[in-house]
Amino acid sequence: MSTVTVSKRKAWLMAARPQTLPAGGAPVIVGVGLAVHAGVFAPLVAIAALVGALLIQVGTNFANDYYDAVKGADTDEREGFTRVTAGGLIEPAAVKRAMILTYGLAVVVGVALVAIGGVPIVIVGLSGIAAGVLYTGGPLPYGYRGLGDFFVFVYFGLVAVTGTYYVQAVASMAAVTFPTTLPAGAVPVDAIVASLPAAGLSTAILVVNNIRDRETDMAAGKKTLAVYLGYGPSRVEFLALVGMAYVVPVLFALDPAYGPPALAPLLTLPLAVRISRTVGTRTDGEALNPTLERVGQTLFAHSLLFAAGLALPQLV
Repeated sequence: MSTVTVSKRKAWLMAARPQTLPAGGAPVIVGVGLAVHAGVFAPLVAIAALVGALLIQVGTNFANDYYDAVKGADTDEREGFTRVTAGGLIEPAAVKRAMILTYGLAVVVGVALVAIGGVPIVIVGLSGIAAGVLYTGGPLPYGYRGLGDFFVFVYFGLVAVTGTYYVQAVASMAAVTFPTTLPAGAVPVDAIVASLPAAGLSTAILVVNNIRDRETDMAAGKKTLAVYLGYGPSRVEFLALVGMAYVVPVLFALDPAYGPPALAPLLTLPLAVRISRTVGTRTDGEALNPTLERVGQTLFAHSLLFAAGLALPQLV
């Protein structure tokens, strides 16, 4: 990782990492598709959920940039994209303030969702922000202890998809006001299963990142799951996560309530195969940096097609 001369505007864009936003929005799109299928789609609620998810994504990007730098995990040997704090492009205090401001905006948006979804949304929102900060921040950052994969799977898949569906479902329940627990039917099994592809592909992005950074992470004392497992098992993990993303649509297609339209995400399978070949043979940034972006693109395209496939039976 080398220090480069860039404008302040470009440096802030680098810190916010807008290329990650499609991945942040993908689970929300799946939750919306499922809500359309169930007849509980609420446009304004869905937009609020999307904005909140994107703000948390950007806030987490700021947090990772800041904490990885102050903890010494970002070094000149790192092969990933330039980090603005470690690269001296933006003062650490400014990046920290941006993190706090972005999370604060997420809380503001979340207030509207809390008014609808009640206590479960309070728990989801605050725990999501805490997970973003504590990934690399705090005295015991879980991302440095091999737990990053688990938390990405949970929050960028299970929680994001089911939470998006939940808040729309509750909005359609006229008899429910500020629930303190999950109302019956607000989180069906279908929502949980539908969240698995987004969870798997989101985690696959992190796996590629950690395979690329394994050697420098080891040197910096950052013990990701890839550091613990090694290259071979990490590649098996990647294939399992990606494979799950293509098994789940088949399961939905076998259900007469959804049918063949649920197979739409399989259109992205050739791209996933090409990506998997690269991950299976390379560890260098030259190959894996563009692969990271392609996994994110696969996640977004897969989620968009899956959402469309889930919604279609209700629209025709």
